[in-house]
Amino acid sequence: MLKREIPHHAREGRVIRVSRSHIAPAPLTGELNPLQPFQPWSEHMQPLCYWHDEPVALLVENKPGDDWIEGRQWLGELPASWFGLLSTALQVGAWLENHRFCGRCGEKATKLEAEFAMHCYACGHRNYPRISPCIITLVTSGEAMLLARSPRFPPGRYSTLAGFIEPGESAEEAVHREIFEEVGVHVDQLRYHHSQAWPFPHSLMFGFFAEATTRRIKIDGVEISDAAWFSPRQLPSLPPPYSISRDLIETHLAKWR
Repeated sequence: MLKREIPHHAREGRVIRVSRSHIAPAPLTGELNPLQPFQPWSEHMQPLCYWHDEPVALLVENKPGDDWIEGRQWLGELPASWFGLLSTALQVGAWLENHRFCGRCGEKATKLEAEFAMHCYACGHRNYPRISPCIITLVTSGEAMLLARSPRFPPGRYSTLAGFIEPGESAEEAVHREIFEEVGVHVDQLRYHHSQAWPFPHSLMFGFFAEATTRRIKIDGVEISDAAWFSPRQLPSLPPPYSISRDLIETHLAKWR
């Protein structure tokens, strides 16, 4: 399926067109497909990876077209096997768009061939795709789950608690801090589950389970607009199936079925 090797010697292959978290569908295929037809590559394209042994390049465009599809919709409608390819394309695309100039001296940066790197020949600074580590945690109390709403969520949707890991902070410290800051709950019995790349725009989510030692909720009113304890028999609208948040919830539900 996905081979994480940059085909920098290739001069033609498949292409993914991205713009601001949107991906262009392939024309006239009759099915939802993010891969453009086999074609010669231009100097503006970034060799990306191999997909089913075919070389794939990325083309970052200034503005999505009217028929372009937002990344979350792609992930929701394509099989899970596409997740790695789409998340790689979206994250590398965001990096290329946002790091065209050197962050140290401001000169134009040059894209290197054999790795994802932008090099400044004026001062020697080199930057790589940004990855922002985050924790995402399902807080439980027996069978009950503590789920919360962000003001940005669709109506009725609740999810697990999440936040960025701060400089100098461990993932475990971030779990305790974020949960207390957002809902005022203390936890223990942290258990790591797994991680997931989250390309909106460049997060790496570290998934945890944690058991609450206090149940009284006090929301921060900024990042969290509501939070509540839910039983497996009475659930709100949940995150999409492709998300690590939903996987944490489903893993817990399976334990109590």
